[in-house]
Amino acid sequence: VQLQASGGGLVQTGGSLRLSCAASGSIFSINGMGWSRQAPGKPREMVATIFGDGTVNYADSVKGRFTISRDNAKNTVYLQMNSLKPEDTAVYYCKAHNVRQEPLGPIYDWWGQGTLVTVSS
Repeated sequence: VQLQASGGGLVQTGGSLRLSCAASGSIFSINGMGWSRQAPGKPREMVATIFGDGTVNYADSVKGRFTISRDNAKNTVYLQMNSLKPEDTAVYYCKAHNVRQEPLGPIYDWWGQGTLVTVSS
């Protein structure tokens, strides 16, 4: 299973970016898909997660500004980031939670490579 993230870049404060992450490979099902981020010198933190039943979780710091969505047919998750702040600067990582590669097989979590988001003041 591979997760390919894209959409990072440099944006000014108040701007917007949209991240995408597509999962590919031998996949039977994916329960949750989401994003975490890691700023320099800080631990990785969850940003947003969306589960198969539609449940969505957001970090308090991004509520009202970020929106996570998912295209199940494409195994792709998106993160629309609006009203960006310098403190949003980080490497953003996508994650697939509870991935099954066959109907009764074991479940795994997979991480994608990061994509850098830089918000200038």
